[in-house]
Amino acid sequence: MKKIREIVKKNIHPKLWRFLADSYIFIMTNRLYVYYLFYISPKRQEKALKRIRKKDKIKVAFFLIHESVWKYDLVYRLMVEHPKFDPVIFVCPVVNYGKDSMLYEMNKSFTVFKNKGYNVLRTFDDITGKYLDIQKEYAPDIIFYTNPYNGLIDKRYYIYKFPTTLICYVPYAIMTTKYDSFFNLDFHNIVWKIFSETPLHHKILTEKQKIKARNSIVTGFPGFDQLLINKKPDDKVWKSTSENLKRVIWAPHHLMKELNKVSNFLEYYDYFLELANRYQDKLQIAFKPHPLLRLKLEKDPDWGKKKTDAYFEKWDILANGQLENGNYDDLFLTSDALIHDCGSFMAEYLVTGKPTLFMVRNEAVMEEWNEFGQKVVSLHYQSRNFQEVDDFIMDVVLSEKDWMKEDRKTFVREFLIQNPKSTASENILRYLEGQIFKY
Repeated sequence: MKKIREIVKKNIHPKLWRFLADSYIFIMTNRLYVYYLFYISPKRQEKALKRIRKKDKIKVAFFLIHESVWKYDLVYRLMVEHPKFDPVIFVCPVVNYGKDSMLYEMNKSFTVFKNKGYNVLRTFDDITGKYLDIQKEYAPDIIFYTNPYNGLIDKRYYIYKFPTTLICYVPYAIMTTKYDSFFNLDFHNIVWKIFSETPLHHKILTEKQKIKARNSIVTGFPGFDQLLINKKPDDKVWKSTSENLKRVIWAPHHLMKELNKVSNFLEYYDYFLELANRYQDKLQIAFKPHPLLRLKLEKDPDWGKKKTDAYFEKWDILANGQLENGNYDDLFLTSDALIHDCGSFMAEYLVTGKPTLFMVRNEAVMEEWNEFGQKVVSLHYQSRNFQEVDDFIMDVVLSEKDWMKEDRKTFVREFLIQNPKSTASENILRYLEGQIFKY
């Protein structure tokens, strides 16, 4: 293409060349180009599929951003054990909160996965300032994304840069709200396969997506897998392993001042420290904020970095409290209850069988659920003030009067587990095998 471009430029009038160049730029940056991708992507994908079917080894790239939203652990490990897959994890820089945050998150995630013994690479060298050219250096056949949002990761690694690669996506959380951005971004319409959480999510995609869910395959949610197969969770993730202390997780969201303002953090940040002090001989509380909460607090004029650091440190040094910002499988499994306002945890925690309290900051939040979210929130205890949080702790956690337990079990069995004989990750791998090796 480069040689053709040089020949054309050399043999046509400069004004005509300028017109063609301007037209190209306009089309590439205009919505027309996106709709063109909707049309051309299936043809490109079919061509890519035919190409990789001829290969002995399939190169699979996992694009990781935050460690805490990684849902591919079992998928990755199954591929490592598979004779025909060659998986590599690439830590992609998150660029929307500045370079310091980008480097911190990238190095943190890299270290965690390196310590697991996984094949993981950074995509940015903070010494040379150079970005890894994944297409040139690795040339993946399949890419798994952990997040669909344009502008979150560096543009070098967004879906537009890999038009001839098979792109797969598992939602970073099991979606409970009806926002179009969870179902109908350009990303959702261009990607080769979306591995949907439940039949209800497939139905929502059918209703919302421009391409009407033609790329959706119901496999179940891989985020459940570790919670389901881990029969011996490590309770040492808790600061104290005393059986006299009930273990409660407090997980506030980051949307404090935007969109539906779901986060209760600004109203409750002192209250939960008071709870830890009041019930110091009965409770152990893990403060598990959304990964973006700290970044937003640091930039908030009423908080700033100094106040934010001081608050987070209080949880880190608290005798019956702790700060959590990484993988949470063992934390969930060894806890006694979850208190939160985070839509992404709503269904995930139900798999543990433990009771959970959803903190309602404003009634508008309760109008945002999709069909699936309505079912899930109905299985939560709910609070709208300090007293109702206290009641949950006293009655449900400490006194163990969990009257919703059987309803939650039924919901997990009938709606969340797609196949009791296999995990969602195994379903995904089986689907890929059928497409590539057993066509």
